[in-house]
Amino acid sequence: MAQQNAVQQTPFWYNFLLTCIKPLYRWKIKQRAESDALFQQECLERFGPFQPVKNSGAIWFHAVSVGETNAAQPLIEHYLKLGHPVLVTNTTKTGQARAKSLFQKAPYLDLFQAVYLPVDQKSLLKQFFQRYQPKILALVETEIWPNLIAEAKKQQIPCILLNARLSEKSANGYAKVRLLTQPMLQQLTWLLAQDVATQQRYVSLGLDQAKSQVVGNIKFDITAPEHFVAQAQQLKQEWHLAGRQIITLASTHAPEELSLLQELQPHLNSNPNLLCIVVPRHPERFDEVYQVCQSLNLKTQRRSLQQPIEADTQVFLADSMGEMWLWYTLSQACFVGGSLNEPGGGHNILEPIALDVATVIGPRYFNFQSIVDEFVAEQGILIGDDVAQVVQHLLSCLDNSANTSQLVEHAQQVLQRNQGSLQKHIQLLDHYLAQTTLP
Repeated sequence: MAQQNAVQQTPFWYNFLLTCIKPLYRWKIKQRAESDALFQQECLERFGPFQPVKNSGAIWFHAVSVGETNAAQPLIEHYLKLGHPVLVTNTTKTGQARAKSLFQKAPYLDLFQAVYLPVDQKSLLKQFFQRYQPKILALVETEIWPNLIAEAKKQQIPCILLNARLSEKSANGYAKVRLLTQPMLQQLTWLLAQDVATQQRYVSLGLDQAKSQVVGNIKFDITAPEHFVAQAQQLKQEWHLAGRQIITLASTHAPEELSLLQELQPHLNSNPNLLCIVVPRHPERFDEVYQVCQSLNLKTQRRSLQQPIEADTQVFLADSMGEMWLWYTLSQACFVGGSLNEPGGGHNILEPIALDVATVIGPRYFNFQSIVDEFVAEQGILIGDDVAQVVQHLLSCLDNSANTSQLVEHAQQVLQRNQGSLQKHIQLLDHYLAQTTLP
């Protein structure tokens, strides 16, 4: 009871604001829904009464989108293999698709469930906790919600922020609403930070430093799911890809697809063995990117139409969600998007590197600055200043096997040197799991 009394309520203005924007949020969901059935399902999960519960007493991971889901992947897989039920909530459509593609299948089907996170309202979260009765709540990276954390505290459920990162810009934003931020951070059970700078930013915002630890970035411990590797080998045979030179343009934004394919067009036309797999970051742009390919007169097949890669296919549009590991596994070289566009920021480079795929990015990678800088220092990644240089690097990776092997080897050295955070995360979660009992 003493712990429940220690719960700090969120400000009135925050809850009033949520009430005001809730109809707008529902309208936004309807606008992007692909069908009425999907709209109803998403509303059911975000506004209640929620989906039927597969397993009570699950380990609950909340990951906002694809990047956070990828970060949590090795942890989720670890506990599923041990037979622990796992609940994953996401904020975005792409994040949920990623989670389901990784784990909503044999042998984890009975243990795993993925749903959208409810709106951060007290009444909804109270119902959600009572319905799902999680054993522990693990938030991933920067996904913190005031009422969510307060309800975990009230229910006496350990709430841990995993693989925490916080940029200076984000910290300044949180500092402007300190009356909301400080109580929220004080009610966290523990925080595992990627680096000292992140830890100190959280401490300056109100976190008790004694409840935090710097353990490195869990993303370095990532490994490709076995079923995607096996599926890739099968597709290589079915689609006769053994002799093809394959580049993947991954997590691309506008206008990256157009500019890169324009630069690649003469090479695709002159080299019948060259194949480009394009994986747009956002599903609502799939048709737009297909039109780009058509405008360039490139022979294009689409994953969404179950079209195979054929001998004369120049571009394969991977207009599906949750299959990025598959396309990386098929590739010899890749470009990781969001790094040529404006304002850019980049996406996770560690997935292709974990698969020994030569990796190229553009100059705008500030979202992953410290990670990229370490690979740059060890000559384990290539950075193009513009579209032409990015394409030059990609083609060079295909044509110069000796230099590419050296690039991949250097990247592996950086990856292996930074591994170990996963085990530290597991140790902490095991500590709190041992202290909890099933409701």
